[in-house]
Amino acid sequence: MTNERVFKMAFSSVYPLLVQKAERKGRTKAEVDTVIQWLTGYDEHGLQAQIVKNSDYETFFAEAPQINPNAHKITGVVCGIRVEEIEDPLMQKIRWLDKLVDELAKGKPMEKILRS
Repeated sequence: MTNERVFKMAFSSVYPLLVQKAERKGRTKAEVDTVIQWLTGYDEHGLQAQIVKNSDYETFFAEAPQINPNAHKITGVVCGIRVEEIEDPLMQKIRWLDKLVDELAKGKPMEKILRS
């Protein structure tokens, strides 16, 4: 799948998959929302507005109030790629989100996920 196709994917179609992944491992939708809000700066209303308006990933991250200044501390491998080595800024943000949800699903404590 090319980056362009990923960028044009509707966040509203990916969001339920992120929630399902976490819920299968005993985590909650609220926790998924917390990590998304931590990364992007959206509040609950802003996040839901992006879902309702069917924003693609590109728009979702472009309109994010503020990417968390600690996001650069997100490291590790997602889909066989080290997130800290991704050169495309948008793809890196998408993979950061994937990594946060992976960590949530693996049972990491929220304080560690949010790089507190």
